[in-house]
Amino acid sequence: MNKTISKLGTLLVTISVALFALFIPFSNFWSYFVCMILAFAYLIMAAGFHSESDREHKVASNAGMLFAAVYAVLILLVYFAQTTAVRVSDLNTQAMHLINYSYGGLFFFYDLLGYGMMALSTFFFGLAMKAETKVDKWLKWLLIIHGVFFFGCFIMPMTGVFNSMADGSSGSGGVIALEFWCAYFIPIGILAFIHFNRKKSNLD
Repeated sequence: MNKTISKLGTLLVTISVALFALFIPFSNFWSYFVCMILAFAYLIMAAGFHSESDREHKVASNAGMLFAAVYAVLILLVYFAQTTAVRVSDLNTQAMHLINYSYGGLFFFYDLLGYGMMALSTFFFGLAMKAETKVDKWLKWLLIIHGVFFFGCFIMPMTGVFNSMADGSSGSGGVIALEFWCAYFIPIGILAFIHFNRKKSNLD
């Protein structure tokens, strides 16, 4: 059961990231929607990593799980707001600038903070992972290196670099950055599936 649920989480992570990459240029609603699916899926995948960690790596694994939970809460708040209040409500200009993701306001920064927490989560799971195969080694380092995204997500909003989004315009640079992230994260989902699918997994 543990292995099956963990594999399901990795499949959902891979599919949702791929769909996110597909929807980014064309549909705000569907790209926001699949981000909520990704939050649920990543929690399941994170639970799989956490459950197989040994005593020696338990602190790193616990940190990874906790940061995963913070990520999921922030992301679900942001994108549930985008697909409900922003989409179907008649908000005034001030409220729109505050919670509409496309205006680069507070909820946009919460989104960045959420993905910063995800980066910390993958970093600690990478530290906790015992790499027994080549696949595991690749997965371990992809998870650890993904932790670098934390600094951009946490520091860049404080620099005012996103102030150009205040008028609601979205440039191609943001789309390219998101597509790059998707291209990076899809292999993590695939390798994690292979990792959990091993017959000698600690999840058995």
